[in-house]
Amino acid sequence: MNSHTFSVPHTVMVFLFLMAGMIGVGTAFAEERTSDKGPASQDLQKKFAAWRDERDELEKRHQDFHQKQHGKKCHEKRRRNFLPEQHDGDELAFDNVMPAPDDPELWPLWRDWLTQWRKDQREALNYDDSYYRRKEFAWVPSSFVSCFTMVWDLTFYDPAAGRYTIDEFVEHGRKEFGGYDNVVLWHAYPRIGFDQRNQFDIYRDMPGGLKGLREVSRAFHQEGIKVLINYNPWDTGTRREEKSDADALVEIVKTIEADGIYLDTWYEGWPLRAKLDAVRPGLVLDTELPVPLRNIAEHHMSWGQSKPWRTWLFKDSHAPGVVKSKWFERRHVVRPTNRWIKDRTGELQTAWMNGTGTLVWENRFGLWNGWSARARSMLRSMSPIQRRYVGLFAGEKWTPLVERKGDSVFASLWEGSGLRLWTLVNRADKPYSGNLLTVRHTQGMRYFNLTAGAEAQAEVKEGVALLNGEIGARGIVGFLAVPETGVTKDFNQFLQRQAEVFSRRDWGASFPERKQVVEPVSRTRKYDRDSLPRAMAAIDGGMVELDVDFHDGGRPRGFHEEIPKKRKLKLSAYAIDLTPVTNKQYAEFLRASGYKPRHDKNFLKHWVDGNPPAGEEDRPVVYVDLEDARAYAKWAGKRLPTEEEWQYAAQGPKRLKYPWGNKWKSNASNDGKSGGTTSVYEFSEGRSPFGCYDMCGNTWEWTDSERSNDGRTRFCFIRGGSYYRAGGSGWYTDGGAVPCSRAAKFLLMWPGLDRCSTIGFRCVVDMAGKQTAAKTDRSPSGPSAVLPPIKPTDNIAHIFLDCFECSGNTFRASLQKQEIPWTPCVDCDADNVRLLITRQPLDLGIELFFEGGRAGLLSHDV
Repeated sequence: MNSHTFSVPHTVMVFLFLMAGMIGVGTAFAEERTSDKGPASQDLQKKFAAWRDERDELEKRHQDFHQKQHGKKCHEKRRRNFLPEQHDGDELAFDNVMPAPDDPELWPLWRDWLTQWRKDQREALNYDDSYYRRKEFAWVPSSFVSCFTMVWDLTFYDPAAGRYTIDEFVEHGRKEFGGYDNVVLWHAYPRIGFDQRNQFDIYRDMPGGLKGLREVSRAFHQEGIKVLINYNPWDTGTRREEKSDADALVEIVKTIEADGIYLDTWYEGWPLRAKLDAVRPGLVLDTELPVPLRNIAEHHMSWGQSKPWRTWLFKDSHAPGVVKSKWFERRHVVRPTNRWIKDRTGELQTAWMNGTGTLVWENRFGLWNGWSARARSMLRSMSPIQRRYVGLFAGEKWTPLVERKGDSVFASLWEGSGLRLWTLVNRADKPYSGNLLTVRHTQGMRYFNLTAGAEAQAEVKEGVALLNGEIGARGIVGFLAVPETGVTKDFNQFLQRQAEVFSRRDWGASFPERKQVVEPVSRTRKYDRDSLPRAMAAIDGGMVELDVDFHDGGRPRGFHEEIPKKRKLKLSAYAIDLTPVTNKQYAEFLRASGYKPRHDKNFLKHWVDGNPPAGEEDRPVVYVDLEDARAYAKWAGKRLPTEEEWQYAAQGPKRLKYPWGNKWKSNASNDGKSGGTTSVYEFSEGRSPFGCYDMCGNTWEWTDSERSNDGRTRFCFIRGGSYYRAGGSGWYTDGGAVPCSRAAKFLLMWPGLDRCSTIGFRCVVDMAGKQTAAKTDRSPSGPSAVLPPIKPTDNIAHIFLDCFECSGNTFRASLQKQEIPWTPCVDCDADNVRLLITRQPLDLGIELFFEGGRAGLLSHDV
């Protein structure tokens, strides 16, 4: 019994009883009736008509906006993906919550209007509910709690152990949320687009491949949890399958024994519906969009998503409305959700008042969006009630907005099989105690507070029951009226479980923050300038300022919110490889070290019989993951650069936009036209101020920047862009050549996915010596001292020189006092002059001289 409950005076009960007798016991209480008996007053009719007209006009504006902004896009999706046939219009169910008027006097008219709307719509569509009546789909109405699972989430896959952690995942769901009924295995976005792999390839490259995912499905099935795969209809710019998207999806569903498909931004089932039926009965379609009424017949699930833009809306009114698709088809499962908010009580209340589902989505595309203790407590209490009484919540006797007590308290009524169940919510930010409902009472009826797991505080007298209790701030309560014969052993055990859940409730509303954890960088021994490994550029340390930017086009909002964009830091002196590590160099590492990765999926996938492809020895090595790159660096006595070290080496102290300057040069980087990587020496025009090749456009490069948001998502940053750019959708990740300041946040899962055709690496070493501000000029004791000497047998095509002064084209290059033809300066400013020697072959000499001074030899192409 609740200590805050109070008793209703006897005189009030008598008055209520007399009033009930005046209008008939059978129609005494508005909450027991679908509508008032007899015509409403003309004033109420006019008031309701004005409210309805206002709502109709708002929905029409939304519909017009959609047709203007998105109609063509939706038509293109049909054409490219599934549907050759034409459709009339493009109905999306805007305002998928049919709002309720705040005035309780209008509720009976509103319920009448809802009932008539449903009847008219079903008749107009000649609605066929046969899919919902099939026994194979009987599981759907009780599939209330869906976990939107990011496959890289560390609660789903443990990269250190190299295994899926389904047992732990399921237990976490039980403890925190009361258990999951289905999971959606989200896999591609926001990783898709870094290389040519399409969304189906990403499933195939999951740990264990499709067979591994089949074991995942079976593990979930043993726990009574259904599995849905994900489909991104906008993925049209990556590698194309030789079959249709529909056939590829069905093949994966069949192979991994999934239970349906989540369609992301799509909502039409044919011909996918028929193809799924051919696999096995009972496979469902789900979507983030509100499903048009014409598609609900074959489309069992959807989201009720509130968005900050107006392409579709799911916004409940203060007096809770009804979910349109759920009202139309009571067995259709909707999960209200808003991916951006931190207070989940609103969507939970909408689900509770509508007898529909909930979406658990803590890992928002790699960003943490956890639930408060209060929200978790609410869901743990309400989901067992929904599952047990699914027959009521999916039945036909649903009366929204029945009479209740308290201005911010609202209730719905569900009836069937001799039971009456009331779902109540408190919209206020403070608790409400006292009388919550006044209902008719029949002999032998008992009342229970299902959320508390105890008999309700009910005052019963002369055909009236006053149900008392407390609802916490933004909370919920469920009352059940059940005949004495229904109070069985099983029912009491259910109450006991509910009481246990209720006893550990926590009404804390604060957001559960998670800290970002940065993995430490293992430094190398400190090299002196004159003993650096060959082919490295020395870079002085000092205080530097860096501006970092990200591709936010199709990214989820806030994808980079935890990452500082402006940075001022002290860099220790270091030296960086002039080129990315090549296939030839990586082959030498393998021969010398015997390195074999723990997981070899896609390791050096482009090699042939364990060797680099002929003619590609000097191209950057790819299909190596972060650990493969670290292994090479350790063998070489080096390490991977931090992202700040990489950026400074690329843009120099002047913070150039591109390694070669602030203006784009078409001949300075790999433009992707060849469809693959190019030699690390090919684009000599694109070298950085420190003489580094290929820091823009050939391949992305790993940096030592691994992070996690406290145990849920691992990621690092890759730099430089690549030759590959996925087109056709703004949802792909960044591609092509990118500015020096551009960083890409790369979600890490396991080597089979992390190894890409577009990601390579270069190494750095730490340097000893005094830390000074980074200089723009360079002496012969700088980069030139660490380059390999020219051998008499080298066939040299190009030599690049740096000198200290420039006075136009007055310098003359000579070799052993012999004049050598040279082109004018290809990049000349106060700090840097580069001369291109065109003589080939160069058969004598080691040093090159200018009139008036000696220039350091920076690099040569062999």
